[in-house]
Amino acid sequence: MGQSLVIVESPAKMRTIKKFLGSSYTVAASMGHVRDLPKSTMGIDIEHDFEPKYIAIRGKGDLISSLKKEVKKADKIYLATDPDREGEAISWHLMSALGLNDMKDKEVYRITFNEITKNAVKAAIKSPREIDDNLVDAQQARRVMDRLVGYTISPVLWKKIRKGLSAGRVQSATLNIICKREEEIAAFIPKEYFTIDGTIKNRTKTVKAQYLGENGKHTELNDRETAEAIVEDVKRDKAVVSEIKNSERLRNSPLPFTTSTMQQEAARVLNMSPQKTMRIAQKLYEGVDVKGHGSIGLITYLRTDSVRISDEAFEAAKGFVGSRYGKEYVSYARPVGKNSQNVQDAHEAIRPTYIDLMPAELKDQLERDEFRLYQLIWNRYVASRMTPARYDTTSVRLHSGSHTFTASGSKLKFDGFLSVYKNVEETEEKQDLSFMKEGDVIAFDKLEAVSHMTEPPAHYTEASLVRKMEEDGIGRPSTYAPTIATLTARRYITKEKKNLYVTELGTAVNELMKGSFPSIVDEKFTANMEYMLDSVAEGKTNWKELIRNFYPDLKEAVDNAEKNLGRVKIADEVTDVICDKCGRNMVIKYGPHGKFLACPGFPECRNTKPYVEKIGLKCPRCGKDIIVRRSKKGRLFYACEDPECEYISFNKPKGDKNGVAIEKKLANAEKQ
Repeated sequence: MGQSLVIVESPAKMRTIKKFLGSSYTVAASMGHVRDLPKSTMGIDIEHDFEPKYIAIRGKGDLISSLKKEVKKADKIYLATDPDREGEAISWHLMSALGLNDMKDKEVYRITFNEITKNAVKAAIKSPREIDDNLVDAQQARRVMDRLVGYTISPVLWKKIRKGLSAGRVQSATLNIICKREEEIAAFIPKEYFTIDGTIKNRTKTVKAQYLGENGKHTELNDRETAEAIVEDVKRDKAVVSEIKNSERLRNSPLPFTTSTMQQEAARVLNMSPQKTMRIAQKLYEGVDVKGHGSIGLITYLRTDSVRISDEAFEAAKGFVGSRYGKEYVSYARPVGKNSQNVQDAHEAIRPTYIDLMPAELKDQLERDEFRLYQLIWNRYVASRMTPARYDTTSVRLHSGSHTFTASGSKLKFDGFLSVYKNVEETEEKQDLSFMKEGDVIAFDKLEAVSHMTEPPAHYTEASLVRKMEEDGIGRPSTYAPTIATLTARRYITKEKKNLYVTELGTAVNELMKGSFPSIVDEKFTANMEYMLDSVAEGKTNWKELIRNFYPDLKEAVDNAEKNLGRVKIADEVTDVICDKCGRNMVIKYGPHGKFLACPGFPECRNTKPYVEKIGLKCPRCGKDIIVRRSKKGRLFYACEDPECEYISFNKPKGDKNGVAIEKKLANAEKQ
């Protein structure tokens, strides 16, 4: 039997797959892409029908040579890169870089698997295929389109605003979404409204009731006088329990994770950024060392917008849930998501590859965040294969003259999926209304008109922005996290606590883009481009035709902007730090290594200082401010601003009621 070579992207994936294959297989890693468009030039021959000019990526020469040596030894070559457009393109580039297209004496195959398990890998090798040119063309179309946008519009931003800025097809549309929300918040005018809240007591129970309106119909209370008049009315009279309804309510089990919902839930429950979530999920997919198993992939492929699960996984989940939790917990229904024209059903939902490998067994073998994310994925998937939770609910109506009040409560009857997935947001009112009977005459123990103000739309968080991008069809599962990371890195947006805010720079860039490149920032246009790229992947649209239709309008807009736009001036952020050379308030500037302080009197005064970021807490050792610092290896830590003080913490300190940090275990930054 001849020798076979399997090429994957990463060393972790390589180690995991190696143990599934015999001695006749060699497994090598390409370390991602081996060819790409050059960074120094556009790399697209516009005059010759937008032909891309690919080159070997700098630093990959020795790796390509090593892979060529392995190719010479093999009779069969299996290209086993990830099962998506990007993975298909990497395999296609490997064909060219390794000269596989010209080797008539070699058998070259493309294989894919949605999970890195022995069964999945061996099944893939038994069912190889050729490279899917449609998927490759879709990836090329995306790459070329994004390069045309980035390399033609970005220089306009450099000339008109400042150097180092960038624009992008998905990036700019996402920035516009955030800016529109900021405009809505700024334009919002709060209005006062009132509710009437009451409490009813018997000997052991207290029930909350709310005013509904006149004669059983909802009535808005927009002024204090009306609300307080109703309170006085009801206080003079008593209320009668006019209606009691008892029913059962189902709370359906959640769907298994897609890329988007995993990022949203990891942000909500674990406080992880989308970028960090994807980085950790990649590790869990490619393989981690587990005692007794070696290197194994713990989850299925992480870039998906489908909630579908395989027949094998469906049956395994039924058996696992039935044996561990009981037959009454087993769901026999397949997960069905919302219909969306943008859903690509090539991959399963994100789920554990081995459902019987419970998180508790891995707690001591995974890094903290790996364990937390695996536990979240495992819990979500198992919960999705369980029956709904059931509640006994009671709703009561009370009448006092023409005024109607309501009270509601519920009691958990059967926990269903909640026995596993406890971190869901609780919406049930748990108060006990069993002491009430129709016809009871009740006096309110407390009744008051409560003033409220209408709230503006909430600032986007990373989680809600991902949800918005998915809803509007902006980008694909693989682009959500890097898009947000790019906007942050360019300093177009900033994150405070969990909220995202547009910076002055981001606003200036967005205004320029809206004025000169309205289609690029338009969500509908960007979503339609995604639809067209999907059409290329399905073989329905020629990718060059898509680019031919797209480029002329872009070129015209760029030419007009360069000719007609004036330079945009952005004011620097002024600090309370005084320049010790000339007395001016120093401003924040951005350099290759981040923020620094500079005198606004440049070039007369060239004074600069390091930028010190305070976190608003005092050092528990000496009482001075705690600041954010970075170790030699780039890790953030928290230290006293006084270099003589030894206070250091690698976890963000929490403060007591006096604003003093609650002391953590000290660590030595030099060891990091």
